[in-house]
Amino acid sequence: KILNNYLTLKLYQFHYPFEFIVRAISIRMSLTSITVPTTPFGDQKPGTSGLRKKVAVFMQKHYTENFIQSILDAQKDKTKGCTLIVGGDGRYFTTQSINIIIRIASANAVHKLIIGRRGLLSTPAVSSLIRTHKCLGGIVLTASHNPGGIRNDFGIKYNIENGGPAPDQMTDEIYELTGKIKEYKITPDLDCDFQQPGVQQFEVDGREFVVEVIDPVDDYIQLMKSIFDFKKLSNLLSGTETSPPFNVLLDSMNGVTGVYVKRIFLEELGSNQDSAVHIIPLDNFGEIHPDPNLTYAKELVDKVREDSKFDLGAAFDGDGDRNMIIGKNAFFVTPSDSLAVIANNLDCIPYFQTHGVHGFARSMPTGAAVDRVAQKLNKEMFEVPTGWKYFGNLMDAGRLSLCGEESFGTGSDHIREKDGIWAVLAWLSIIAHKQMSVEEILKEHWKIYGRNYFTRYDYEECESEAANKMMNHLESLIDDKNTVGKNFTSCGKTYVIKQIDNFSYVDPIDNSVAKNQGIRVLFEDGSRLIYRLSGTGSSGATIRVYIDSYEKSETTADAQAILKPLVNIGLEISKLKAFTGREEPTVIT
Repeated sequence: KILNNYLTLKLYQFHYPFEFIVRAISIRMSLTSITVPTTPFGDQKPGTSGLRKKVAVFMQKHYTENFIQSILDAQKDKTKGCTLIVGGDGRYFTTQSINIIIRIASANAVHKLIIGRRGLLSTPAVSSLIRTHKCLGGIVLTASHNPGGIRNDFGIKYNIENGGPAPDQMTDEIYELTGKIKEYKITPDLDCDFQQPGVQQFEVDGREFVVEVIDPVDDYIQLMKSIFDFKKLSNLLSGTETSPPFNVLLDSMNGVTGVYVKRIFLEELGSNQDSAVHIIPLDNFGEIHPDPNLTYAKELVDKVREDSKFDLGAAFDGDGDRNMIIGKNAFFVTPSDSLAVIANNLDCIPYFQTHGVHGFARSMPTGAAVDRVAQKLNKEMFEVPTGWKYFGNLMDAGRLSLCGEESFGTGSDHIREKDGIWAVLAWLSIIAHKQMSVEEILKEHWKIYGRNYFTRYDYEECESEAANKMMNHLESLIDDKNTVGKNFTSCGKTYVIKQIDNFSYVDPIDNSVAKNQGIRVLFEDGSRLIYRLSGTGSSGATIRVYIDSYEKSETTADAQAILKPLVNIGLEISKLKAFTGREEPTVIT
């Protein structure tokens, strides 16, 4: 083999560049995997969407290797000869993790990895690739909207063969395996470049192992072109002889969507070059917290408010599955309203004209605005726990076309993840069809359906013990016979508790059960208070309080003013300040 490699080098050096020589030799080199003894870590339980920890935790010896091996072991014999997608939002530790994944996958008889160039793939793009290439699944390297950089967060999650996040049963199995792992397999001498597109082949333990590096946008843009009318959108954004350009400002927050925004909006649709900011993916997101809300996307909000030329603003999170929409003068669209408006206008999008509309769904904490659209259009309506994985079964069964979460996630059955770019293209399609502004579309919607006033208070990085005590206190109210019928008054408004429970969900497709999904306090007038501990943080506990109130008559009153009485009552019922010591939330949405 050594002689063969030497003769090959001598033959090729006269005809081919150095890069090809290296690749030619790598094809012929026979690599051998080894087994490395290890011990379990006790903190590798995936949350709502994968395992998220500080970078320093993932950098511990064997830590990442253990988790990747456990993901593969959970697939049992399916990994032999399979293809997996690998990519993420480009945050710090992505490169190191992909090298680990390549070496462990090769040693575990995986046949092929498809990797985004430079390790970049948005979460929606991963879902699309899994489905397009009919892969076993994909490993997504992201902590979504959490901050990045060496001092901050990293994450790993597994998506299954339908393109969606692994269901509870699989994540529980992965966690169980991390607690018993004694060894992992790895090919230590396998070096693979994934900075440029191309195919590399290796021989590992006598088996062929292939790494294909792809452009992260190509597959996804073809999918978007099959859903939306790009010519119509181009006319809207770039303008025509009879209409001026519709000016947008898109903020990728230095996350992975930058490469998608550049290609789709600037190149394909002809939007102005100054319509996109922060489009270069950075491993620390340029010290921006890539969470698209009014607090962390304040720069975008201020710019749209101050510059009247912008007709629409949008921000995306680190991995591209979340979005925030604002109209001219920073008119804010809540995610709950965004979902309801899109649901009411799906006939503006070619994809739904062809495929039809089968049903709607929202996560339990999300405002119930879309419920009224479903009722009017006579469509099935589902309320599921927080986490996109709960929508997948409904989509696969053909009962769900559109869904969303109040945490700035919206998507359809074109993939099995929420999709920020898709949501903006959907809004632009509606605007192009109706020839109305964002604000006009919302006010028209409220006039027809009434308005769900909705806000969310986030108390980030609370002490876990204090947060759990608060939730235990709320749990005790469920069993207290005096809770139902109790009156609470604030700012001259009185609310009467109709029901209090800990939300549980039975999947109508496979009858699987998800329990303890959040404490719900339901009032007689239809208002709601919901309390959850978030599963997306990397340290401490994030308490989320959701406040939802419905008004039948169309109104433009300030949401925070309308909801202030419920906010006060929510703090009184939960005793949040007493348990946590927090006077104010970290983020108000």
